[in-house]
Amino acid sequence: MYTAAQKERMDCAPELHKIRIWLALFIAGLVLSGLTAFPLEHEIRWLASFVAAHPVFPVGATTWIERVHTALEDEGSRYPFLAYGTDWLAFAHLVLAVVFIGPLVAPVRNKWVLQFGLIACAAVPLLALIAGYFRGIPFGWRLIDCSFGVFGAIPLSFALRFTNRLEQHGYSR
Repeated sequence: MYTAAQKERMDCAPELHKIRIWLALFIAGLVLSGLTAFPLEHEIRWLASFVAAHPVFPVGATTWIERVHTALEDEGSRYPFLAYGTDWLAFAHLVLAVVFIGPLVAPVRNKWVLQFGLIACAAVPLLALIAGYFRGIPFGWRLIDCSFGVFGAIPLSFALRFTNRLEQHGYSR
């Protein structure tokens, strides 16, 4: 004979599994995004040499990547402390990934984290389009930046939908 708590866990297991899959995907994206922000100068150097060696990319993209590479190299040699800003960006991604462990463990109790994440994802295109314009970022590149918010919202939307189902069925964790 099962206790009420055991029965509740068994009834909600499929939803919990789906939530955890979507959140694991989102957390992995945050961690990957964070870790790749630390070695930015090296990554852009690799990317610039790759696009130069493979002329299948649009000329505008190749020119922009080379410009970014030149700027990062110049600033890195003359003002290495500026990279400290991207170190903090990387750190913020890793900290945010930790925050999403809460809904991974107890989705209903931490539903607000999912809502917060969706709001943040909705704000990404606004920042990319507005700040990117004033910083001289090419429109195509701003659209790539917007995609991080759009693609980040997908797993969070699914996780929130399944969390709402759990909540409707009386699941409290």
